[in-house]
Amino acid sequence: MAYPTQRLSYRCIMSLGFALFETTIGTCAIVWSRRGIAGVSLPERNAAATRGRVLRRFPAAGEAVPPVDVRKAIDGIVALLQGELVDLAGIAIDTVALPKFNVRVYDVARTIPPGATLTYGEIAERLGGRKLARGVGQALGQNPVPLIVPCHRVLAAGGKSGGFSANGGVVTKLRLLTIEGAQPGGPTLFEKLPLVAPRRRRG
Repeated sequence: MAYPTQRLSYRCIMSLGFALFETTIGTCAIVWSRRGIAGVSLPERNAAATRGRVLRRFPAAGEAVPPVDVRKAIDGIVALLQGELVDLAGIAIDTVALPKFNVRVYDVARTIPPGATLTYGEIAERLGGRKLARGVGQALGQNPVPLIVPCHRVLAAGGKSGGFSANGGVVTKLRLLTIEGAQPGGPTLFEKLPLVAPRRRRG
């Protein structure tokens, strides 16, 4: 899962800043408010498309130099995408516009360390019962801060990948898991996956 396509509404429009930054998988973006990180965008086809994605989601945001705490968040994301087992759980996120259930889901997801995974059902059980699994999936599909809330570490039952709404879809999800060395269900589930999607043959 990753970011939602709808705009997030902030009742009192606080000052929102955003910045683009380079990673091993491409140009990402981060959005912040006084409360914490409000959004993370994974790479689109180019930097201009990533910037456009941010401005569609956060039209009040202005491009700015990241303050110290945001710079630390960026450094953590960059390190994680370089394969370092960095824990981003200490990064403050802005949850003011998020549904309460989603926040509960994200709190559980943030306990999953790099290289590990949980299923939608396992998160649902921690929140009250497996009947909540569909709601867990929907909440993760609306995750505005992928990587900081590591929705890519949440799989469907039986080790299946489940969905992922960032650019590149499931291929991006598996790529992130490969970078982190995740091995749910056995040591070879992801290690042989390519880091880029293979070209499809015509015919």
